This record gives sequence, C-alpha cells and structure tokens, in this order.
Amino acid sequence: MQNPPMPSDTEKMSFSIRLRCALDNGAKVKGATDLAREFNLQHRAGDGVSVQSAHKWLSGKSIPTADKLATLAHWLNVSPHWLHYGPPPDEAPVAANDASTHNGYSHSQESLTLVRKIESLSPRQRLLVEELVMQFHGRPTE
Repeated sequence: MQNPPMPSDTEKMSFSIRLRCALDNGAKVKGATDLAREFNLQHRAGDGVSVQSAHKWLSGKSIPTADKLATLAHWLNVSPHWLHYGPPPDEAPVAANDASTHNGYSHSQESLTLVRKIESLSPRQRLLVEELVMQFHGRPTE
C-alpha cells in the first residue's frame, strides 16, 4: 500500500490557520501546552500528543493524522473536512473577475470593492469573514 503524499507547506499553514480560528471560536487554549492537554482529554484512542506535536500543528509545521483530526474536529465543533482541507469545492467563492452572474446576482461595483477589501485581509481574517458569511447565508445541505 502506497503512503499518501506529504502535505505541502501551504497546506500545513492553511490547516494551522483553520485550527487557530476554530480554537479562537470556542476553546480557551492559549498555546501548545494547553492544546496538548485539552486534546489529550478529548482523544480516547490512548495515544495522546506531546506539546511539541501541538506546537507543530499551531505553527504550520505538520497536520495531524486522520484519527487526531477527527478528535479535533469533534471537540472544536467543525467538520473534519473543513479543518483539514478548508471549505469543500462547492462552497468556493466565485472569482472576482468572473463577469457572469451567480444565483441571478450580477456583480456590482460595490460587491467587487468588497471582494477587494476581503482579499487584502490576512488569511486568518478571511477565514473569519467566510465563517461569518456562512452563518448568515447558511451552509448547503449535505
């Protein structure tokens, strides 16, 4: 059986941003020590994580294994897919330079200005804006 490809640095950093965002939205975790302790209380598989592993997750150096991702997602009340990969492709935003309409809505100058402002935010801030919009707009049914 072939091992899956190693995640890229970008994938690891994106995971880290989503993890920190999820932690900010619910868990009162101040750093790697708190994350390791709280994770180990949640993870029932018996193989907890070290402070060093938690630090690697938070700093974008590694992504946890599938069983640990599942524990994190359950604990933080997010989907495992979102935590690992980000929003599913069907939730991807429409490109700003796409002149077509989306759901019958024509892109106005105001909406394009807003898109440019959102694009200028840090990745973490963009995730927060995305989550806020999804709360108002609703998530597609699965």
